[in-house]
Amino acid sequence: MTGGPILLVEDNPDDVLFTLRAFARNHIRNDIVVARDGEQALRLLFSSDGGPPLRPALILLDIKLPKVDGMEVLRTIRGEARTRLLPVVVLTTSSEDCDIVESYRLGANSFVRKPVVFEEFVSAANVLGMYWLVVNQPAPPTRDG
Repeated sequence: MTGGPILLVEDNPDDVLFTLRAFARNHIRNDIVVARDGEQALRLLFSSDGGPPLRPALILLDIKLPKVDGMEVLRTIRGEARTRLLPVVVLTTSSEDCDIVESYRLGANSFVRKPVVFEEFVSAANVLGMYWLVVNQPAPPTRDG
């Protein structure tokens, strides 16, 4: 299992709780760092608070966020050498074709619509965790990052 933290970028407290419970139910032991808006996510990833930058094993990114929206967060992540290879899964309630296309155009690794029913959310969290933290072989660190 990939041991780094998971960065959950989500402004809805209910969705944060859903995600934390679903990962706990699936025995996903990675630390989960929650950013409540896009600005906070970028501060964590690029250490603008003076601490070391967060290097998550996986980023779960909502696209409808306050301050800096998820598309801009994704654009920034992919535009920087030290973060461009991080796996980013867009996890959102949107199923609009334009959001799906734009997410992939900006470099999302996956687009997942959040299930509304908790048991379906638990199942989706299991699949996400198994694939991205166990099956997937992440890119090795580069000199740039």
